[in-house]
Amino acid sequence: MTTKTQLLDASINVLKNSYCPYSQFMVGAALLTTDDIIFSGCNVENVSFGLSMCAERIALFKAISEGYQKFDAIAIASNTDKPIFPCGACRQVLFEFSPRLKIFTNYDKKDYVLVDLLPYSFDSIN
Repeated sequence: MTTKTQLLDASINVLKNSYCPYSQFMVGAALLTTDDIIFSGCNVENVSFGLSMCAERIALFKAISEGYQKFDAIAIASNTDKPIFPCGACRQVLFEFSPRLKIFTNYDKKDYVLVDLLPYSFDSIN
């Protein structure tokens, strides 16, 4: 069974693959399926910032494309000395699949739950 530390290590390890020549803000994410499989992703920027993609959604889309739709946790790391959290778009996309997703960040010992970070999300009945 994958531990919180292992998931955080996976998110830190993928930082080196970030493509962020404009912001220099590296982000890595490691998403854990209920089957104990890790999918990782890093942010990918584009000169047209609207076309950039967050690490969290890249990890999620990789998992979805491989047939996984149930998740337990996500770990997020950055090259800053402060914890970072998923942006609003990532929160909403992650919520689609796992409202009770546990969220871990580097530089923060506390564990979070997605529904607490996005209390008024869109869902299938809104």
